[in-house]
Amino acid sequence: MGERSENETPMGATMDLPHDRITVERFREAFPRARWSETRKAWFVPGRTAQRRIGRWLAQIEAEADAFAHDKGRDAFAFDPIESRYLEAGTAALLIRTPYSKTLVSEIREIRDARWDADRLVWAVPYRSYEDLRSRWSMIEAIAARSEPTARKQRRDAIRGTDEEEVAKARIRERRRKRYPVPSNQLPPFDRAISTAVGIVVFTALDGELADAETVESFYFPVTAGCDYLWVSWRAGILEELATTWPAKSGPPAEDRLRGWWLPTLEELRTARREARSREKSRQRRLEGKFTA
Repeated sequence: MGERSENETPMGATMDLPHDRITVERFREAFPRARWSETRKAWFVPGRTAQRRIGRWLAQIEAEADAFAHDKGRDAFAFDPIESRYLEAGTAALLIRTPYSKTLVSEIREIRDARWDADRLVWAVPYRSYEDLRSRWSMIEAIAARSEPTARKQRRDAIRGTDEEEVAKARIRERRRKRYPVPSNQLPPFDRAISTAVGIVVFTALDGELADAETVESFYFPVTAGCDYLWVSWRAGILEELATTWPAKSGPPAEDRLRGWWLPTLEELRTARREARSREKSRQRRLEGKFTA
């Protein structure tokens, strides 16, 4: 067999682990071929079935972890349950089923150990995280209620024909253009994921067109007096790009936020990686559906 070329990406999956010795040791026992990747800043498990094997291992670890906390959380729920149409008690976890909302997803992800169950289309929260769930539930339920189709329709009807409706439509049209304003004297890198006012993106091309200050102010961020802005095309990053992006050591300074782009922090990258992983799984399910139809 020939040697792997330098630029060829090895087949496998990456895994973020908490910084505790016992978890790392158990992971190394389960995956003896796993190696730490300095470029990805994560453990890399080689093989075609790596993602599936990691998933099974995580499920096993979760089943074994903190049995006392699990029982304590179940007892707390039984004694003082959350009564809501968006929440049901499962055998191993509390299940959250709500209308989709990006804000809602971000809020649920803040719950310790919350995981998206793609097969049942629900968020699963282990009983050991019940107190964390309860502390956030009023916000989650309020966002879910606002995200109901009838509630969305009522809001659309309420602003129909008003200036507010035109502003909302304009914002949607602007986002669909996949362009972003950057200072002409501080261009971003085009070879890595970058944090912006619209999330983490990968810039693809400098359009060369001047961005007018009114559009920048209305849809992106406050402009700096005397600064010219150029439009740059962007796309969402794929998982491999996000996994290999080196995070900033600390949050961005104020001047970086003022210019509209900055190096992402580890927490920002972890959120983007989860979203990219979810997009990849959704794409894979669609492809499998085509082949089995």
